[in-house]
Amino acid sequence: MKITYHGHSVIAVKLEDGTDLLFDPFITGNPKTDLVAEKVQTDYILVTHGHEDHVGDMVPIAKNSDATIIGMVELCAFAKKNGVKHTHGMNIGGKFDFPFGRVKMVHAQHSSGYEVDGQMLYLGEASGFIVQAEGKTIYHAGDTSNFGDMALFGAAFSIDVAFLPIGDNFTMGPTEAASAAKRLNAKQVVPIHYNTFPLIEQDPKAFAALLPAGVGKVLEVGESMTL
Repeated sequence: MKITYHGHSVIAVKLEDGTDLLFDPFITGNPKTDLVAEKVQTDYILVTHGHEDHVGDMVPIAKNSDATIIGMVELCAFAKKNGVKHTHGMNIGGKFDFPFGRVKMVHAQHSSGYEVDGQMLYLGEASGFIVQAEGKTIYHAGDTSNFGDMALFGAAFSIDVAFLPIGDNFTMGPTEAASAAKRLNAKQVVPIHYNTFPLIEQDPKAFAALLPAGVGKVLEVGESMTL
């Protein structure tokens, strides 16, 4: 599989059979992305929680691509109400076997809500995703703090790459993310959710230096890695 970082928490995964996955498609209004929402085509959109900088362009991209949105049941209901044809609602602790592989929805410590007409709409709990496909396992933590159950994820799965937020203020910062990486015991850890706004400015290379040699991998916007 080919994995590409597109800024903030936007991760694209292309599988060998041509299936495309897209995580947290915050594109419009994202000063750190290389994508143009109108040009994005994907098969599945995985959304970790309901904040605007993660929901992003999920509705128009799903409509344009005829893609399936995977997320919390409340978030999927919101997508359906806004004209998305294909959704698959999940909840924390559940897993499902899709044509491309298995998705398990796991806990994240964060809030989740989307503003509509000046009112905050509840879109379900915040979550992370553990995706198993083509013999590889990736973990997208979404927005979260460092919490003890990450050790359970590390014990239950052999994680090839974990995407962890390091921005601080709204999520864990570099030191806490390094502790989370130790709990997860992932082979590689890629920092996300940093430098998009002044409040979350961080040095990703300094974060990578907190990890064992070869574990931390900083991807520039638009850069890819292959598993």
